[in-house]
Order: sequence, then structure tokens, then C-alpha cells
Amino acid sequence: MYEVGQLVQYGSTGVCKITEIKKQDFPEVGQRLYYVLHPLYQSCVISVPVDSTKVFMRPIISREEAERLIAGIPSLRCQAFHGRAARDLAAHYETLLERHDCQDWMELTMSIHAKKESMQQQKRRFGSVDERFLKQGEDLLFGELAAALDIPREEVPGYIAARVESLKEAG
Repeated sequence: MYEVGQLVQYGSTGVCKITEIKKQDFPEVGQRLYYVLHPLYQSCVISVPVDSTKVFMRPIISREEAERLIAGIPSLRCQAFHGRAARDLAAHYETLLERHDCQDWMELTMSIHAKKESMQQQKRRFGSVDERFLKQGEDLLFGELAAALDIPREEVPGYIAARVESLKEAG
């Protein structure tokens, strides 16, 4: 069971803070415990049963895990994925997002960035499916990295770039 004040990754919503654990009475099922979640990057409140398995929830990664993930970027070789149809592309990206894993989100966003760069060099249009999943992947990844590193979300891309650059210079 999670604790009040803990940060969790909640489904496709992203990082949420557990602000309360409360009991609610229901005539048919009796009393149930609920987490009250406040997303860090959205303006809403979510109540979810403590024993629910319908939406994925896990603790966010630690600062050390975030630093290790960023340190591994120079060794990643992410290939762009080209689906025959938009639904194939969307299914591939959805699979990576639904794993709820920062490494997968990193590889997803890097592969889509590689694809975007390649399309621009060929003077071809970047697809809306790619654009949509790039935004989703970055929102989830950058949100969790920001929370783990205790920095504002908008500073994450610059932080990553600076760390990768310093790793290249040191290596």
C-alpha cells in the first residue's frame, strides 16, 4: 500500500501525489479505501480504490535511477519504426507506452525524434500519429524525470542535453 505524500506513476495520467487515503461506505459492498491523487502536471483530482488493478500504478523512479537512465542515452541506438499503416504504427507505440517503463519511454521518444529528423532531411512531412505519440512519450518521461530529479518539468530537456554533453566530454 502506498503512503500519503508518495509520488506514483498513474496510468497515462503521469506522476501523481497521494494526498489522502480515505474510507468510503457503499451500501452493496461496505467500506472501501481510496487513494486521492493529485496529478503534478494536470488540474484535477483522482480517487482510485486502493485495491484497484484497472489502472496501472507504481512508485516513481529514484533520483539514482533517473541519473542512470540519462547516463545510458549515449549508448542507445534507437531506430525509427515505420508501420505500413497508421494503426500498425499506433499499436507499436501503444505497446511501448503501456509498459509504463521509463527506459521504454526513452527509447520511444528517441526513435520518434530520429524518424522526425530523417523525415525533415528528406523534406517529407512528419506524421500526426508520430507527433501524437512523441508528445505522450515525452509528457510521461519528462514528468517522471522531473519528479525524480526534483526539477521543473520544462527544465528536463535542457538537463538531459547538458548531462549527455558532459558524459561525451568525459568519455
